[in-house]
Amino acid sequence: MIRALQLFLTLLLAAVVSLDAAARPALPPELSATRLSVAPVLDGDVLGDNAWSNTVPTSEFWQVQPDDGQPSTQRTEVFVGYTDTALHIGVVAYDDNPERIIVTDSRRDSSLSDTDAFLVIIDGLLDRQNGYVFGTNAAGVEYDAQVTKEGTASDFGSGGGGGDFNLNWDGTWSVKSMISDIGWSAEFEIPFRTLRYGSDKQQDWGINFQRNIRRNNEIAYWAPLERNRNLYRVSKAGTLRGIEPPPQRNFKITPYVLGRARRGGELTGTKTDSDVGFDMKYSVNPSLTLDLTYNTDFAQVEADEQQINLDRFNLFFPEKRPFFLENSGQFNVGNGQEVEMFFSRRIGISDDGDPIPVKGGARLSGKLGDRTNIGLLYMGTDAVTGISPGNKFAVLRANREMQGRSSIGAIFVNRDGDGSHLISSGDDYNRSYAIDARWGIGENVLLQAWLAKTKTPGRNGRDDAFSVKADWSSAGWSFGANYTEVGKDFNPEVGFLERSEYKKANISIFRRLRMKGKWGLFEARPHASYTGFWKFDGFQETGVLHVDSHWEYKNGTEVHTGVNLTRAGVIDSFEIVDGVVIQPGTYDHAETVLAYFSDRSRPLSFRIRGTAGGQFGGDRVSISSGVNFRIGETFRSELSFNYNDFDLPVPNGQFTANLARLRLSYSFTPKVQLQALVQYNETSDEHGTNVRFSWLRSANSGLYLVYNEIDERAIGALPTGREFILKYSRIFDVFN
Repeated sequence: MIRALQLFLTLLLAAVVSLDAAARPALPPELSATRLSVAPVLDGDVLGDNAWSNTVPTSEFWQVQPDDGQPSTQRTEVFVGYTDTALHIGVVAYDDNPERIIVTDSRRDSSLSDTDAFLVIIDGLLDRQNGYVFGTNAAGVEYDAQVTKEGTASDFGSGGGGGDFNLNWDGTWSVKSMISDIGWSAEFEIPFRTLRYGSDKQQDWGINFQRNIRRNNEIAYWAPLERNRNLYRVSKAGTLRGIEPPPQRNFKITPYVLGRARRGGELTGTKTDSDVGFDMKYSVNPSLTLDLTYNTDFAQVEADEQQINLDRFNLFFPEKRPFFLENSGQFNVGNGQEVEMFFSRRIGISDDGDPIPVKGGARLSGKLGDRTNIGLLYMGTDAVTGISPGNKFAVLRANREMQGRSSIGAIFVNRDGDGSHLISSGDDYNRSYAIDARWGIGENVLLQAWLAKTKTPGRNGRDDAFSVKADWSSAGWSFGANYTEVGKDFNPEVGFLERSEYKKANISIFRRLRMKGKWGLFEARPHASYTGFWKFDGFQETGVLHVDSHWEYKNGTEVHTGVNLTRAGVIDSFEIVDGVVIQPGTYDHAETVLAYFSDRSRPLSFRIRGTAGGQFGGDRVSISSGVNFRIGETFRSELSFNYNDFDLPVPNGQFTANLARLRLSYSFTPKVQLQALVQYNETSDEHGTNVRFSWLRSANSGLYLVYNEIDERAIGALPTGREFILKYSRIFDVFN
């Protein structure tokens, strides 16, 4: 323990000289959009297409890694033009060694971190806080996402991702790529109806480009960024001048037909049924969209990844259903995955993950004027006996953006039930109210706060909650502090609450050290944090002091070395697994953490993370491991295994709690894929299989063939339930 603290302090204070970043220009660049006389042929051959002949490319890219502030090692040319219907982007990624271009995947939305890639972020409303990301690699993968509030509520750590980065958003657009003897190139066609922008005839948009050269572990941007930022830092994007998009006329109808066959479980034979429904999207104005849905079905969505709950608190499962994803970041109020005012999985999914029929609904989301975001949502669900009453859900959200990454807003969430699940007569409703604000000070400081209250029949105690948070982040350092309180009767039923009745304090410090040729290292990231949860009478329920360092090598390999000092305060006894009961008490322990991640761009890679120490008065060894194997960009597999071995001083205290997961995918083309997810959960003795064949036309529309199987009687037993689903949907663009 003493040695670990000494090592951490040594790294924290080390006089490691960062690479000179003086070459990087101080001001964001500008680019003029070119009206194209004809649309480019979408085949990836930029230099061979006369449509680009009158377009002057931009070409200066600046590294954030490995040589921060220096020009990119390979030349990149980006052409930007537009027609009456679409924005066109052509990229030529020159490479003096084309045979070393790395392509790892061709599935839609697959990660672009471990492949040569090109990405663009577009801020059509020029609010410098929100945008859409489009990306590809040399295999022509379609990668898109929606960014809200610059992608994250906190800059601590890597400064990216989080609840305000929505990878599950899927737009309608196309891209083609090709490899040649000069490198690789790609052509994007992004219909204007996929974007959100202002109403002026001639407009300026925020824009930035990113190129990844994986063999060098290189990341470079057109609009320069500090190394603690990423593409989602919209406030530092460059400017696309003089674009003349058409008035927004977007009216899409996406009907679906579905057939299902089920057997097993409570069924005595095979049951078949069919269904129809539709989604509709209409642009009220260029920045405000109305979505309608009827008889909503999400059969094509991948099954949830199973989790093992070895503590007393609620587990978080992410939203994957397409209807709820566009502009979902605008509804985020609270602390992500801890206390959230609105969590869309409360609509149409039971606490056990079972689907609840969604009759339909509407959502109006986008901007009023230049700075005001609104979100209105209404949904209705049917009653399911023994699981859920019939419910009507309403959400109202308004948010006003200001200069300097600042904003202020409010949200109201309401559930009205039909009372069918109540034991006795009474009111069946739940309401949540909240206000929130964020204040960006300069480039490095972000202050955030929210205050909330709920109203639930029968709960008359303290039903409020609040949080304040401060983050400071520069290229070399990050500091964070947070304080949260949640009252005993605070009950956001259409939100998410990991635990109830607590006071929480968190403080963290994070250092980034670029290593100049030392031991083959690229970067060291020593950091420390403390998080504590207390009841209002002063009893500490959780405490974690985390001291760690991440060591990243030039090829992307990483080693993590850490120590945790933990406290678990148990008030009421609970069953950690069947037949094993943890008794009330306070348990103080220490544990060591070691992790290794091999170069994930290679065809064969693996990861392993081990934790050894005490828990609940005994010992625990936890190992999380995974092996990835791919063949080119078409076949990809991942086998992961989470091993937990407990030796606790209670009856039946020696046990294991393991979880295995196998993912397989094969891409016939970027739009035709076969994917499988097979899982085994030892604690529930449950085996599940989800196999999906998809033939996409655009975005999430197309043909899906899905097979689901669940076996609750151990491996090798006959399945207790299985189903085949055939679903077809198609987007009809009324105005185009």
